[in-house]
Amino acid sequence: MHIRIWYDRHIQGSIKLIIFLLVAVFYVTFLCRESQTAYELNKVKAESSGVVHLQPQTGIKSKPPIPELDSVELPGINNVITTFNPVYEYSEEIHAAVEKELKQRNLHLREVCERYQLQFVYPPNPREFFISHGHSLIWCNVFKAASSTWLYYFNILGGYNVKYLQQIVYQPLELARKRFPRPELPELLESLPYLLSFLFVRDPFERIVSGYRNKLEDCKNNYYKSLAKRIIKRFRKHPIAGRTKKCPTFQEFVQFLIEQHKQGKPFDEHWAPIYSFCTPCSIEFNIIGKLETFARDSEFIIREAGLEYLLLDKLPKNKLSRIGNLAKGGKTNILMKIYLSEIDRTTFDQLLNIYRWDFELFDYDFKKYYDYIIPAVVEDAKNATLKPTMDVKNYTATKM
Repeated sequence: MHIRIWYDRHIQGSIKLIIFLLVAVFYVTFLCRESQTAYELNKVKAESSGVVHLQPQTGIKSKPPIPELDSVELPGINNVITTFNPVYEYSEEIHAAVEKELKQRNLHLREVCERYQLQFVYPPNPREFFISHGHSLIWCNVFKAASSTWLYYFNILGGYNVKYLQQIVYQPLELARKRFPRPELPELLESLPYLLSFLFVRDPFERIVSGYRNKLEDCKNNYYKSLAKRIIKRFRKHPIAGRTKKCPTFQEFVQFLIEQHKQGKPFDEHWAPIYSFCTPCSIEFNIIGKLETFARDSEFIIREAGLEYLLLDKLPKNKLSRIGNLAKGGKTNILMKIYLSEIDRTTFDQLLNIYRWDFELFDYDFKKYYDYIIPAVVEDAKNATLKPTMDVKNYTATKM
């Protein structure tokens, strides 16, 4: 009797093991097929689109221009809900309208790069790039621009199970780098003509406020505790009444950024200017996504890469909700007024001098912030234009 029970259990265990192995083999086969299909499709597109040219001055490879698209008018396209949480039918018209806007962003960036010759000032910096040859993607990770979402996606592309990613205590960046190591410059330049390259950007001052709140305001992380102490020691002249935590104020943080910039010291990745971090004037990205249209732009990238089945509708609800709130910007505007009210006009202008290329390259408005700073005579400032006050040829680029 006992032998029969043992035999039945043994048979059941063997059947479960066989089923598990079959499921695992099917899943791995599916991933490989999707990866190979996406890779071949994008390689054919790249090779059939024209000859890849070299810029003789810099040696950076550039792609043929995107062909003109017919004008497609779609009211409210920026605010349309995407199939990150599918509730509508994606169409060729929507895809074409998004492509048209993305092309305009690229043209604007190229014009600014050429106007100030920034491609000669900031050489390619491959440090924060992720390259997935199997999925034909190249991404520059801009911290504090919803980067955690695309880290999540790259971890899926790297083969991590979705449930595992939702339960782990490891940092997503640490996991992703195990699958996608930091590339060397030759690998990056060799891959650019054949893969879909992109980055996401954000209002520069929103980025630094977000970085300050996340890393320094509460001093929770041990590394940033040490940095907080250095900032306070350097810039706090008198004790602040009622302030119990030994963390820097936003004003002290801004003073720290200004001094770092003047001394030519490298910036932390959470507030490093994008123009020197991802070097978009030296590397021609196919797509410049924005936080304000993050879900829409991300879906466009996913569909262009042929990764719908792998990535669409894979985000946890808490990430979807957070992305939606960031894109709306209501709470962000209130926070910006609170933090910028700590600094005066002179300090603000010095801070603007650090990030002004990002404002212009990605077409963000800096003038609205003059209403947020400590009151001063600002009438003339509101009529100002973004004119460089620094000789870019003598400026030492931030190296990350």
